[in-house]
Amino acid sequence: MAVKDALVVYKNKPALVKEYSEGKILISLEDGGSVKVREKDIELIYPGPVKDFSFAKNSVVEEEAVQEAWELLLSENEPVSLKALCELLGAYNASFAWKAYCLLKENFYFTGTIDAIKARSKEEAEADLLKRDGKEREVSERASFIERLKLCLKNPEKNPMHAEDVRYLQDVEALTFEKTQKSRTMKEAGLGETPEDSHLLLLKTGFWTEAVNPHPLRFGVSLNSAGVMPKKPPAEERCDLTNLAAFAIDNPWSNDPDDALSIETDTEGRILLYVHIADPASSILPDSLEEKEARDRGATLYLPEGSFRMLSDDCLPLFALGLSVISPALTFKMTLSDTCEILQTEIFPSFVKVRCMTYNEADNELENNASLRALFELSKRNHKMRIQRGAVNIELPEAHITVDSGIVNIEPVLSNKSASLVRECMLLAGEGAGAWAARNNLSFPYIIQEVELTEKILSGMAGSYQLRRCMRPRIIQTKPGRHQGLGLDNYTQVTSPLRRYTDLLAHLQIRTFLRGGKTLSSDEVLERVAAGEAAALAAAHAERASRGHWTMVYFSDKKDSVFDAVALEKKGNRMQAVIPSLALETQVSFQKDPSPNENVKLILKSVNVPKCEAVFADALH
Repeated sequence: MAVKDALVVYKNKPALVKEYSEGKILISLEDGGSVKVREKDIELIYPGPVKDFSFAKNSVVEEEAVQEAWELLLSENEPVSLKALCELLGAYNASFAWKAYCLLKENFYFTGTIDAIKARSKEEAEADLLKRDGKEREVSERASFIERLKLCLKNPEKNPMHAEDVRYLQDVEALTFEKTQKSRTMKEAGLGETPEDSHLLLLKTGFWTEAVNPHPLRFGVSLNSAGVMPKKPPAEERCDLTNLAAFAIDNPWSNDPDDALSIETDTEGRILLYVHIADPASSILPDSLEEKEARDRGATLYLPEGSFRMLSDDCLPLFALGLSVISPALTFKMTLSDTCEILQTEIFPSFVKVRCMTYNEADNELENNASLRALFELSKRNHKMRIQRGAVNIELPEAHITVDSGIVNIEPVLSNKSASLVRECMLLAGEGAGAWAARNNLSFPYIIQEVELTEKILSGMAGSYQLRRCMRPRIIQTKPGRHQGLGLDNYTQVTSPLRRYTDLLAHLQIRTFLRGGKTLSSDEVLERVAAGEAAALAAAHAERASRGHWTMVYFSDKKDSVFDAVALEKKGNRMQAVIPSLALETQVSFQKDPSPNENVKLILKSVNVPKCEAVFADALH
């Protein structure tokens, strides 16, 4: 039983007994507090008297004395009391009692209870010794690393990091990729625990260069193309359309052509528009491994540094149009009136002979190629018809960004006649496919969009900027509905089954119907659309953020450069402007605000790659 002024242990901390009261023991604690406890809540380690806690500061025992006591107990192989251990260490007093208790709880040399203390085996002690020395060394090395890190961040050139320091930066990289929200390294360095801060650290220390793009991994998208290889198209009856001139027209950097166009007139003089589309659904079935992988990706990921496909790279020779002399296709044949009204739509498997062209090549042949000229005239009439039906025409600059060996190149996407030709024909295919699916009672991914025009629309880029804000988010449903932005009463997308999952899903429904099989229900279609659209949205976010990243890298050596821009709209005390050659929008303060659509000059003042921020100023003031 503990007496007054005895030294006891309470919750592994020293305490002094002060008095007994109503079956409770009042003890004082090292921090100056006191508490009433029961006898069983404390352990007596020295009967006292002990007046204060100065013993704790003086409880130092030489390592040599500890080892001698351990070796003696080890040789005798008999348990001893805490008092006996104190006497082996030097003396039985408060200081040695507390030190002996700490040695026991340390469980390095000794183990057991205060009434029966035994020496741990030599093997156990040596193993723990190595572990303890390793931990102490790690603590010391990490402290040195944090000190180097702080010095490096102040002056990277004068205080470079060590190559082996990379082992401490795994949590920093994880934070930059947004795989975690915490970083011990960032915290110990006194820095903010944000992806932008950790990205900046990696750049300043030289462990990353600006060529590292963290955004795709932040959005959880794969930087590999799909791995499951679809089977080649099965042998089946296909309509031979190789006599028709068929053109796959796209940007020069595109290498996965999945649509081509043909045109002719029937015996009654009506226009027959053929939109030939890649036919992966000829061998891909609903819920197959290929379909599920495409659904998980949502779309092909197009980054400045490369493309990562929704379907296997190896399947392009099987399905992409024009990569072989004769290509299998799913053809959408539409009979059109003079006003571009779709009178009839037929869909069937085909063989086509496709010529691949760039937009510039097609433009150069428009005057001398009767088929291309007919397609262009058709596209002009269809565009006029859509505008009359309330379509919204948005024309804002576009740019193509590529990265080669860390060098960023940004080229403006120029306006081509053949680009509008292709766009209008693709819209006709989507409109015709939607009407065909409705007529055959198919559950189909129809795209609906509303437009809210709430203000007077200006001309030029400023007007397009206004119109873009009026566009409501698109909705996909399994019943036809108006796409107000396109001026169409029903619309779906079917022209990119190699690039977009919802297009592939539409093809799966068409193909199943043509075979006489059981098509997916409305709920089944919506379930697949939801999964595919979620994945496609992640890909779109990754693409947008990556474009921003590489644009900032492009700017990194261009401080004080001047860029031609166009004013768009007043934003508080700043002006929204666009640099057409880069398709970059930014906000700038002007001493005298320009009018919307007025040409202005901007000077680049600063760039922050981790934050994807570039600050511009009025170059004329």
